[in-house]
Amino acid sequence: KHCCKPVLALHTVHPWGESHSRLVKQPAFFISDNMGITMDEQSLETEVLFSWIRPETCSDLSLPAYETAGSSGLDVAAALAESLTIEPGGRHVVPTGFSVAIPSGFEIQVRPRSGLAIKFGITIINAPGTIDADYRGELKIGIINLGAAPYTIYRGDRIAQLVVAPVARAR
Repeated sequence: KHCCKPVLALHTVHPWGESHSRLVKQPAFFISDNMGITMDEQSLETEVLFSWIRPETCSDLSLPAYETAGSSGLDVAAALAESLTIEPGGRHVVPTGFSVAIPSGFEIQVRPRSGLAIKFGITIINAPGTIDADYRGELKIGIINLGAAPYTIYRGDRIAQLVVAPVARAR
């Protein structure tokens, strides 16, 4: 019923050791007593830490980042050693080269990039995918080609979006 502007602090660590925080607006949804979804008036803050698994192999890549100030999702780049062609109907797991630390009470949703899906039929196999707060391994993106033609992914191509979201647990 009310729209607030809670803040999410996104902390990134770069391969050269420098780190910084960026602030972005993130709505918080909670289930009310009448089982409707309402906006919470409180500020929602969390820190999400992205870090390279092998920094020496990722100096040419960017950690997840918002393309614009109004973006909801952080763009994710492919950390492929060489280009990858996915045939129509083909599936492949694409490495990102980084891990993520998500605090308890949050998840990261892995979503397709709309341009890839609409133009080429390239999407996420289990969209939206979920990265749980307790997962600490390398993030890998399951891609499927639903298009009519082979599609080639190159190192550094933006292949998915990550959306940080609070998680409500059932009692």
